Amino acid sequence: MRQWTAAKRENPDALLFFRMGDFYELFYDDAVTVSRELQLTLTARDRERNQPMCGVPYHAVETYLMRLLRKGYRVAICDRWRIPSLPRRSSGAR
Repeated sequence: MRQWTAAKRENPDALLFFRMGDFYELFYDDAVTVSRELQLTLTARDRERNQPMCGVPYHAVETYLMRLLRKGYRVAICDRWRIPSLPRRSSGAR
């Protein structure tokens, strides 16, 4: 979430579509707004449901972006990045 936080800090007035795998995810207030405006399911990143999120498949993102732009919203798109010199985190890490 550090990358998302940095990207959101640079684009505070935009709805941030953050690429995670095959989806563009939105978090917190952006997720609430987009789920309401586009009638998407609002889920949560955590069990306590303190981190609202929603997402759209990467291959369909343009359709969703256009709908939001027509409604007057600003959007920002961010792909995750990895510093090549750092090892990837193992999926089995605890």
